[in-house]
Amino acid sequence: MTSVNRYPTDDEAKKLIVEIGRRMYQKNFVAANDGNISCKVDDDILWATPTGVSKGFMSEDMLVKMRTDGTVLSQAERGPSSEIKMHLRIYQENPEARGVCHAHPPISTSFAIAGIGLDRAIYPEALVNLGTVPCVHYEAPGSQGIPDSIAPYARDYNALLLANHGAVAWGGSLMEAWYRLESVEHYAMVMMYTGNIIGKANVLSCEQVDELIEIRKKLGITSGGIPPCAAEASNTADVVAQRGTVAERMMDAPLAGGNAAISEAEVEAIVRAVLKRLR
Repeated sequence: MTSVNRYPTDDEAKKLIVEIGRRMYQKNFVAANDGNISCKVDDDILWATPTGVSKGFMSEDMLVKMRTDGTVLSQAERGPSSEIKMHLRIYQENPEARGVCHAHPPISTSFAIAGIGLDRAIYPEALVNLGTVPCVHYEAPGSQGIPDSIAPYARDYNALLLANHGAVAWGGSLMEAWYRLESVEHYAMVMMYTGNIIGKANVLSCEQVDELIEIRKKLGITSGGIPPCAAEASNTADVVAQRGTVAERMMDAPLAGGNAAISEAEVEAIVRAVLKRLR
């Protein structure tokens, strides 16, 4: 992996862009020609994906070399995506950013369509690597409105949801930007399951969050924000699995006297179910 202490060479950057494009496509983060990727190779020079090309079928000779002011230095048949303006604005606002990934991962894009940011203190890895992921207001894809909308967040956060559009992440290397984009989708999936399928999540206490913030600082991550925390921990007791079905609990019920393990209504439900199967 390229060290974050130096810029990658042109060759390293191009190979990595093509590889990350392939991963984007294979993970269903993009469809057709969606998404774009860029990687800085000097203070004011970067390589970027071209417009109108599937990220799963790119080759190095398709990539575009340009300056951070938007000047194209070299290209093949196709120039840069209209959304390169978003990448250039992130580099302008955050000098530590050296790679940017934008895609449309299905779950995080669904949160973006719903206008819901990822900001629950329920998952330590997401809190350390990402912090919170705001959802910025809608602007038309490819318009100047998108770079303007993300500019206030580019220095203090690590990723954003773009309302009704997708997700974008950046980092001190292109690989870090890609890992953060993966983490955004994973975080969104956890929030979807806990919030809408399981319907319950133990929010980390403020003390637990503080511990994670210290870990984040030790890793050299100074951006990301801090999601709301709970006043008291609700996850400190062991949860021991028990025999869960009514039929299983009947096996443990006393034959006579004492406290019944199941109710009469549950017994009747079992009888009805058995009779239904016998019909």
